[in-house]
Amino acid sequence: MRVWPGIPAPLGATWDGKGVNFALFSEHATQVELCLFELVDAVQEMHRLPLPVCTDHVWHAYLPDVRPGQLYGYRVSGPYAPVQGHRFNPHKVVLDPYAKAIGREGRWGDTLFGYRVGSPDADLSFDSRDNAASAPLAVVSDPAFTWGADRPPRIPWHHTRLYALHIQTFTQGQPAIPAPWRGTYLGLTSEAALRHLTTQGCTAVALRPIHAGLPARCPVAGRQPSAWGNMPLGLFAPAGGYAARGGPLTAVQQFKIMVSRLHGAGIEVLLDVVYTPTAEGNHLGPTLSLRGIDNAAYYQLAPDQPRYYRAAPGAGNALNLEHPRVLQLLMDSLRYWVTEMHVDGFRFAGVTPMAREHATVDRGGALGTLLHQDPILSQVKLMAAPWGGGPSGVAGDNGPESWGAQPGPDRALVRRGGHGDQGPWAA
Repeated sequence: MRVWPGIPAPLGATWDGKGVNFALFSEHATQVELCLFELVDAVQEMHRLPLPVCTDHVWHAYLPDVRPGQLYGYRVSGPYAPVQGHRFNPHKVVLDPYAKAIGREGRWGDTLFGYRVGSPDADLSFDSRDNAASAPLAVVSDPAFTWGADRPPRIPWHHTRLYALHIQTFTQGQPAIPAPWRGTYLGLTSEAALRHLTTQGCTAVALRPIHAGLPARCPVAGRQPSAWGNMPLGLFAPAGGYAARGGPLTAVQQFKIMVSRLHGAGIEVLLDVVYTPTAEGNHLGPTLSLRGIDNAAYYQLAPDQPRYYRAAPGAGNALNLEHPRVLQLLMDSLRYWVTEMHVDGFRFAGVTPMAREHATVDRGGALGTLLHQDPILSQVKLMAAPWGGGPSGVAGDNGPESWGAQPGPDRALVRRGGHGDQGPWAA
């Protein structure tokens, strides 16, 4: 396998028509190895390739022999010192945070954890068992798609009628949708779904979180994992479980088809985004991606006890938006959904940990400021959902400046329209 130096940008796996450039940010790593898998059910990688160059904490390489469809992950070496905030474990294959598609969902088991589950030392112990057979894997994608004449509807705020829905529950509840399409992205492209939305006067749909995640590991027998996607794992990847059929790249293609068909019906597409907590949870959670790539850089850690996370009560963890590379991760993700997936805006739910500066919520925090100034994201619809969380919790209207609809009665109408599947809006 030929390995060339490559370049540090863009981050992620980028197919240029001739080969693939791989780039991964890790500030505290001592080595990064790219792992290439041959099959979805492979128990071990077929190639383990050390990335030869590190530029400004970005490890990178160019592989001229790799093509779209290639399954991959990373092994990242560095200190395993939880009391100092470091949780590197090269025995664990971790997911690229810039993965555009998930090639294999993680399979729950004790080997997904960086520590020895059940040890009296808890997360201070170290698990040397290999997780290659069960780790979630990314897949190299080709962004090519025939959008044709697709254009954003750009409905003015004062004409917006928002219908909040969950793809799975909405399409499964429409008997006129073809059975193979129920519960999927394609279900929203059916004549029955489009007719229902348009006859309701809907001009925009807000999709409940569709970012790729990991089903909850049920602590109680008989309890079903949450299907609501509130703990993301892949910020760029649409959930594969909503694809009607096909291989790991099908979800990307079908999501684009869905957006194109909705636009054709004059309906905008907004995404609910929940960036914290992630699927890795608190200090006793699994090592799936960011934790194993660079825990101290990606997450907010308690200043006096970096073994633990600084997060809102019950959140488990919060991304470290004081780090420029973490801010870049979120901004790159949002821009990707707009430029490559053609979505028309975002509804930020549970945004308190992102806007929080220590004990208060900063309306002009870094993320809000960047969104307001970004030439792409400042032109799409941005909504802040209400949130709680004690004295520093705020309501939707107290989100970052410039978020939400135009002033007046229609603004409240749109805001109240985002809280359920039972109807398009509340009067």
